[in-house]
Amino acid sequence: MAILVTGGLGYIGSHTAVELLSEGRDIVVIDDLSNSSALAADRIREITGKSFPFIEARLQDEETLNKLFSDYDIEAVIHFAGSKAVGESVKNPIKYYDNNIGSSLSLCRAMLKAGCKNIIFSSSATVYGSNNPSPYREDMPAGGCTNPYGETKLIIEQLLGDIVKSNPGFNATLLRYFNPIGAHPSGLIGEDPRGIPNNLLPYIAKVAVGQLPCLGVFGNDYQTPDGTGVRDYIHVVDLAKGHTAALNNMDGLKIYNLGTGKGYSVLEVLKAFEKACGKALPYEIKPRREGDLDAYWSDPGKAERELGWRAQKTLYDMCLDTWRWQKANPKGYEG
Repeated sequence: MAILVTGGLGYIGSHTAVELLSEGRDIVVIDDLSNSSALAADRIREITGKSFPFIEARLQDEETLNKLFSDYDIEAVIHFAGSKAVGESVKNPIKYYDNNIGSSLSLCRAMLKAGCKNIIFSSSATVYGSNNPSPYREDMPAGGCTNPYGETKLIIEQLLGDIVKSNPGFNATLLRYFNPIGAHPSGLIGEDPRGIPNNLLPYIAKVAVGQLPCLGVFGNDYQTPDGTGVRDYIHVVDLAKGHTAALNNMDGLKIYNLGTGKGYSVLEVLKAFEKACGKALPYEIKPRREGDLDAYWSDPGKAERELGWRAQKTLYDMCLDTWRWQKANPKGYEG
């Protein structure tokens, strides 16, 4: 039996694929390559020494999806596929509601039709909204999201909760990510955004290799120690291992934070990256981005108690592995 990984060639999906294969699990990957590269499949195979089928398709292509479930014995789905840029979601909400919710509906229909009753969903800390104090805990009320991206994650969480209620034996685990950064220690896979990155670490890394002139720091007047936004950054390999841990404990509806429980500011991350790459990096202060919060971080205790999972890697590890990936792949997978 195999694990279906949707969006499995993307940033988090590719690292999770490595962990699954390394644990001896069989996987099937589906990805439309809209924000990923087919070369990631070759890199995953190179790291693990194992092969797996890859289907290039959108999840909304239900004919292909139904055939996939017919061709392979899928015991569980890890659902990463979706658009993920907060700023873009504010500017283009229709794209986000259509892609993120539409693909999830198609996937759930295909799962129910095939009798597949286990799904792990790639959710986000943004579902906690702007009203909850940090650290965020899973028993806090979700809602009040500050951007359409977060709203789509919340709606999909609600969808999966309703499916669990209406289908005995259906299991859904919602993993609320904080801020994934870093790359595989091999330097073979990492984050490879198109154009100017939306996320901090790939932005800094592209400045470090000379792809971009300087880092844009969006806002320095937040209510934080140095005025820049504070986030709970987690190494993508630690995050990937959270998914493999969750696969071993599926029972009804479960919700877990995947974070470190510590917040770092933008300038703290920049200093750690400068240490990792051995040089000072230019930056300039820019206006705040709509939808961004001052600071948030996780309480990851529930995942440790119930899954036996805990983030292991430091901020310096995250920066060093990002630098190794970017230095070896200055233009991402394409060069």
